[in-house]
Amino acid sequence: MKIYDELVARGLIAQVTNEAEIREMIDNGKATFYIGFDCTADSLTAGHFMALTLMKRLQMAGNKPVALIGGGTTMIGDPSGRTDMRKMLTREDIEHNAECFKRQMERFIEFGPDKAIMVNNADWLLNLNYVELLREVGACFSVNNMLRAECYKQRMEKGLSFLEFNYMIMQSYDFYYLFQHYNCNMQFGGDDQWSNMLGGTELIRRKLGKDAHAMTITLLPGSQGHKRGKTAGNAVWLAPNKTSPYDFYQYWRNVGDGDVMKCIRMLTFLPLEQIDEMAKWEGSQLNRAKEILAYELTKLVHGEEEAEKAQTAAKALFAGGADDANMPTTELTEDQLTDGRIAILDLLLACKLAPSKSEARRLVQQGGVFADDEKVASIDVSFTADQLRKGVRLRKGKKVYHKVILG
Repeated sequence: MKIYDELVARGLIAQVTNEAEIREMIDNGKATFYIGFDCTADSLTAGHFMALTLMKRLQMAGNKPVALIGGGTTMIGDPSGRTDMRKMLTREDIEHNAECFKRQMERFIEFGPDKAIMVNNADWLLNLNYVELLREVGACFSVNNMLRAECYKQRMEKGLSFLEFNYMIMQSYDFYYLFQHYNCNMQFGGDDQWSNMLGGTELIRRKLGKDAHAMTITLLPGSQGHKRGKTAGNAVWLAPNKTSPYDFYQYWRNVGDGDVMKCIRMLTFLPLEQIDEMAKWEGSQLNRAKEILAYELTKLVHGEEEAEKAQTAAKALFAGGADDANMPTTELTEDQLTDGRIAILDLLLACKLAPSKSEARRLVQQGGVFADDEKVASIDVSFTADQLRKGVRLRKGKKVYHKVILG
């Protein structure tokens, strides 16, 4: 099976500009393609991870990836998939985030001569002359067509700033620039980027009289069927300091029965023949499928050793065992205690098991917090320094475990 058919079989392809030409290019290693990553946070997410594995699959088939760091477009902010305006980031913030992205990408994609390359659109976008851009590029875009794009429709309801309105033009210019300077003939991205990507292919056609291609990949759904990532506010991070390997494993271990096989097809590198056999599994066998999914993805992101630790810890906890050596742990200091104690609400915040005190209060009042397997009955519960030195094992709901100790 060639790579295009494999992408179809894995359910990765959402939309394409010209299926026959794209198939011929990527099946024969003729594509130089790019995927853009705006630096709106200091870590990639599970949503980015799907794009990175796509780049890896295509590179393995002989195609050349271009990882585009959005140092310039991040200063504008993409309105796609949003109903509000993005937070404005400083140039220093963006440069820091770009460095973090680069370090993470190098774990997934092979860079070097005749391999993948990484470029930053700040190198050309920040030097553009505004009047020249209006004359040379702006004339190629119809405002009427832009406003029909889904990404703008959603924002028009609450107000679309002129700053955000320019995002499509900037992304289109990226493709135009990469086509000319890097022989980049194809763009890949999430399905919510379709309008922006078509803007790029049309700009290349109008300015250069040549064909370029675009393909979107299916967005990874959250448990409620919503987009999952920074935009949706429910991100699963690839950085271990933001989502621990154990929590990363647990997230995938807890996907819904109806999503597990879809995730295995889209995100893992397991052979399709093996996945087709697993697709016949039912009932308790689906739990085994979830363990395989969680292990494979944790191994890809954090390495085999961390995947083994996470799986061992998860199995021990679900079996009621006492082995918490690999459980996510927060170490408190004496100055976090008041009169030698810490209240449960403050403890939940310190362990990042709740984003706010009001949410922590709600969790306790609804009976969703346990300490050493006993339900925390009141928001007035607190823990002494002696208890914390021995270690307290917290549980939120049925599946989120966390250990806290006093250093």
